[in-house]
Amino acid sequence: MLDFVRRLFGASRQAATRAQSEARHVRLDTLPAVVYAIGDVHGCLEELRSLERKITQDSAGIEGYKLLVMLGDYIDRGPNSAGVIDHLLALPPDGFERICLMGNHEVMASAFLDQPSPRSDWLSFGGAETMQSYGLPSFAPSGSSASRVRQAVEAHVPQEHRDFLRSLAWTLSLPGWLFVHAGLRPGLPLEEQDPEDLFWIREEFFAAPALPQIRIVHGHTPAAEPVVTPGRICLDTGAFATGRLTALKITSDGQTRILQTP
Repeated sequence: MLDFVRRLFGASRQAATRAQSEARHVRLDTLPAVVYAIGDVHGCLEELRSLERKITQDSAGIEGYKLLVMLGDYIDRGPNSAGVIDHLLALPPDGFERICLMGNHEVMASAFLDQPSPRSDWLSFGGAETMQSYGLPSFAPSGSSASRVRQAVEAHVPQEHRDFLRSLAWTLSLPGWLFVHAGLRPGLPLEEQDPEDLFWIREEFFAAPALPQIRIVHGHTPAAEPVVTPGRICLDTGAFATGRLTALKITSDGQTRILQTP
């Protein structure tokens, strides 16, 4: 999938400038009054709406800048990926701003939308469910040509949705916190991270010691409950299979709390 990351820049990885890469790394110098980070949604629109209602109620007494951070993997596997993207393209809950990060499923979907093929690995990795949410049937490799698949995709997937998938930020840095879909390669500064690691890494990141003065909030690796360690917090609780979508609340004094559906 790294080829697609290269195409995001319109050039080879070697030719991509540091400034272009840094545009994908969002930084805020001041911690908001409250931040709610939401784990992997995977097409679960009703769970996302339910969790946002809980967040709105929970934040009702908080004044100041409120931020929702989406950790990627909005699509695939669950029943309503198209609806989730529509929801994320709409206004966030009252009083909030929203930042959406890219996950590995957005990378795969964008690669498919860039070069539609009935033999795409993405279709067997949750992409078939996403296409069905747009009103498209399964693509049988023996019965669908690439040109026919492209025509179907262009007719059913709005350009606004394709642009959304391609334009997502890669990381968000706040004082004391870093938000990313999968994790970081140990030992490398943020600007030198391989984009593929940001979306896919697991074991090497999990085994690394905690970074000084920073905690990483991520998704990507599902577990029955949130994984909380001194160095990282994983919020992927497999919503498409469990119905449990998880958010982390962070207040300006550094206190944290977990919110979940149902």
